[in-house]
Amino acid sequence: MSLRAIAAVSGIYDALVGVAMLAGRPLLSQLFGVPLPEPPIHADLNGVFLVAVAAGYLIPYREPQSSSGRLYLWVMGPLLKGGGALAFALDHFLRHSPASFLLFAASDGVLAALTLVALVSTSSTAGE
Repeated sequence: MSLRAIAAVSGIYDALVGVAMLAGRPLLSQLFGVPLPEPPIHADLNGVFLVAVAAGYLIPYREPQSSSGRLYLWVMGPLLKGGGALAFALDHFLRHSPASFLLFAASDGVLAALTLVALVSTSSTAGE
């Protein structure tokens, strides 16, 4: 998968989850079988964070081989999404969070791995 494609998929994924956190919390709560967050500001801030991360993916989408585009992919892919996948999995097994949260572990983990492979397999001077 190309760096541009990874940026597009990751940006869309984060934007959709962010908007769902901001505007669709009752539906998310029902789908994942969890109570609504209290106080709601925690979910609001997570939603704002995800929308901002999604907007940041425009950098590597536009200039996938630039140093800033590659750096953004390193930080938001293997570091953030990889760390998020690990956190979701550990929380499930250690604190018994709902099994439905493993969906986020899987999706974040796949995106982190795809990003890592794409970054390692391309050089910063190769055309995209």
